[in-house]
Amino acid sequence: MKKIILIIFLGLIIFGYWGNFVFAQDQEILEGQVTKILEEKQISFGETQEKQLFQKLEILVTAGSLKDKKIEVESGNLPMANLPKYKVGDKLLVAYSLDLEGNDSFQITDYIRRDSLSFLFSVFVILAILIAGWRGITSLVGMAVSFLVIFIFVLPKILAGSNPVLIAVLGSFLIIPVSFYLSHGLNKKTTVAVVGTILALAITGILAGFFVDQAKLTGFASEEAGFLQVAKQGTVNIKGLLLAGIIIGVLGVLDDITISQSAIVFQLKQANPKLKKGQLFWQAMNVGQDHIASMVNTLILVYTGAALPLLLLFINTPHPFSEVINYEIVAEEVVRTLVGSIGLILAVPITTFIASVIANENK
Repeated sequence: MKKIILIIFLGLIIFGYWGNFVFAQDQEILEGQVTKILEEKQISFGETQEKQLFQKLEILVTAGSLKDKKIEVESGNLPMANLPKYKVGDKLLVAYSLDLEGNDSFQITDYIRRDSLSFLFSVFVILAILIAGWRGITSLVGMAVSFLVIFIFVLPKILAGSNPVLIAVLGSFLIIPVSFYLSHGLNKKTTVAVVGTILALAITGILAGFFVDQAKLTGFASEEAGFLQVAKQGTVNIKGLLLAGIIIGVLGVLDDITISQSAIVFQLKQANPKLKKGQLFWQAMNVGQDHIASMVNTLILVYTGAALPLLLLFINTPHPFSEVINYEIVAEEVVRTLVGSIGLILAVPITTFIASVIANENK
């Protein structure tokens, strides 16, 4: 679920769908910039008299119904953990509503991070184009298509109550050929990678479904799943959503390993046309073994990095490892990592075999 949320935010940056959001009870989110620190001091709360920073800020509203007006907002007037210290120039999101007496009420909700994210995305695009050239441009187009499929097809269908696994598979079948051919060109090498990816992805989906059932995973290990269940009144299959997340997560990694293996086979055949199918397969598998070692390690590190706070939380617990590994929130990540790794491992011989047959028949 966290990955889906991240994709949503990235999509908003890329396509520019960012506006003012109105929440329940007529709450509006304003955008503004701190122009002056009106007051700053340490105040105490509760019996412990623990001190906390209090700030009174003057903020110029830059977007929303109060645009171009200056408002005064207090920060730290209520007990709060990890309270940030604001400074002049900070761009903030401010919740605006009316209190019970009809007076304006303002509360800082977060920083505005679009500028930093947009700059980072620009660096990514520029480097992709400068270093990869035309292939970099087509890859970016493929990435945009992937986002469109996710936003226009996958997410709306899942929210509408459709089977998340079926939708994830269908979405993947739309993403794979378009992104592959745009990134690597319309040729036999890419076609082999497409077929190998689809087969490996199908096996991964079957394994994920089997082991999610065997491990009795429900998909409710995260708070987001519970919030979604309440918000959509049970219309979303949370367990299916877990499976869909595994499938989509593995899809991005399969691209790299299948296209690499396919390219190796065709290069070997071009370098030595006398090589037979068996020779092509085993020589390419020698390289594929290195791919397996590096990609499995990469996948494990990626999942570990994403779950690092969770791992740190459990590493400092008096409970034994056998008990910790049994918690669903941990078991879910274990299943996700191992199933994805198995899919990657199987993708190597599958793609290598198909490429060896096609390359040997190529005149």
